[in-house]
Amino acid sequence: MNSQIKSNQVYLIDHENNNRGLVDTAEALELAETLELDLVVVSESKEVPVAKIVNYGKLQYQKKKRQTQSARPTVKEVRLRPNVGLADYNLRIAQATQWLSKGDSVKFAIRLRGREHQHREQAGEMLDRIVSALSEVGKVQSLDKRSLVLQVVPA
Repeated sequence: MNSQIKSNQVYLIDHENNNRGLVDTAEALELAETLELDLVVVSESKEVPVAKIVNYGKLQYQKKKRQTQSARPTVKEVRLRPNVGLADYNLRIAQATQWLSKGDSVKFAIRLRGREHQHREQAGEMLDRIVSALSEVGKVQSLDKRSLVLQVVPA
């Protein structure tokens, strides 16, 4: 960056993405300083590096932003109870459909408390209803009725 560039000449790309060709490094630095921007080496080739005139702080910010976007979680989790109301159930199915259409996978977990453990078959039936409701947009990756967990991936 800027005065740290050791090469005598660089292939210069200016701030408007125009290729200026082979230019002396001193001349490129001078041009960058007049524009109040930085001269940054984009590609370190064997003979002559490629340098670009950009705002270095903005470049770092955009790079960091791209990394955080690509690192977002791809598994969304939905926790339900076996006696959930119809409106809440439909809302969760709609959210899962939306997530699956975006390319995320969805994990459903049904939580049982107290006497709900006596009616585990209701929770299993709920998992089967979820599978049938999401069969158009996703396919089942894993279905564990013992731990009441369902993993659905985009179709």
